[in-house]
Amino acid sequence: KSTLASLVPRLYDVTSGSVRIDGHDVRDLTGASLRSAIGVVSQDPHLFHESIESNLRYAMPGASDADLVAACERARIHDTIAALPDGYRTVVGERGYRLSGGEKQRLAIARLLLKNPAVMILDEATSHLDNENEALVQLALDDALRGRTAIIIAHRLSTIASADRIVVLEDGHIVEQGTHDELMSLDGAYARQVRAGGLFTSAMKS
Repeated sequence: KSTLASLVPRLYDVTSGSVRIDGHDVRDLTGASLRSAIGVVSQDPHLFHESIESNLRYAMPGASDADLVAACERARIHDTIAALPDGYRTVVGERGYRLSGGEKQRLAIARLLLKNPAVMILDEATSHLDNENEALVQLALDDALRGRTAIIIAHRLSTIASADRIVVLEDGHIVEQGTHDELMSLDGAYARQVRAGGLFTSAMKS
């Protein structure tokens, strides 16, 4: 699933067929245009050994302090940052080791909200959040996803149930696709995973 999502920003290139954004083969687009159009939040987001504000400004170099605070408030991470002795000037350490997994994910989500890209890739983006924070961050993501294309890889039903198209993968092959209601009515692989309490799906929302 993650490998498929990596084809969009060209971390890998397809060996046959094509990946297209608005009808354009991604191989025909410049690296700069792809980077500006796509935002990614992964299960283990990458943070640089710099301050929180510097990590955020990689998404928008010209962002004001107010822009940073607004994005962090939407990602439910501002209060945590404000409680730190150095606030937004806190250095997070190599790969963000001074932050918990959930804090790193919320900071990465804030960076995504700040960038506001046309295409969003969320690869287990809320996996380290507890249920309360996941629900709050999901509200922020739902707002950010409006009018955009999002590829969402998730195991939690709450993250993908409202997607326009859910793609179910088994052993590297697409076995089902449709809306939540359509897949439940098929009573196939997706429905079995829902009833079992676990989901192994990718979803596309546009």
